[in-house]
Amino acid sequence: MKGIIYSIIAGMFISLQGVFNSRMSEELSAWHTTAIVHLVGFIFSIILYAFVRDGRAEGFREVPVLYLLGGMLGVVIVFGEMTAINLLGMSFAIATILIAQLLCAFIIDAKGLFDMIKRKVTIQEVIGMAMMLTGVVLFKS
Repeated sequence: MKGIIYSIIAGMFISLQGVFNSRMSEELSAWHTTAIVHLVGFIFSIILYAFVRDGRAEGFREVPVLYLLGGMLGVVIVFGEMTAINLLGMSFAIATILIAQLLCAFIIDAKGLFDMIKRKVTIQEVIGMAMMLTGVVLFKS
């Protein structure tokens, strides 16, 4: 249940962040907005870490280098979402982003990529993915 609650909150915040970033990029540029968003996020993370202090700092050396690139992916995510919202509108952009995210997650699970547990793909999951994709196409038409 806790995971579902975190997922719902994250989903709502993704949409809110997209709106806020899109509006900010109308006054600044997309790259200025992306830099500001990550700077504010970094400062907020440091403040939260000062109070929570979870994890071990020594673990930093044990993280595979590939996973340290997650911050760069965040830059692409923020820039891409903000630009998509400005070009496509909020609903269609988010629907398309969610389908792309779900397809990527589906492939990662099915192949067991990045040390994730490999899951067998069921026909119900394939049908569900096809229905969601069809829904986005119908949504746009």
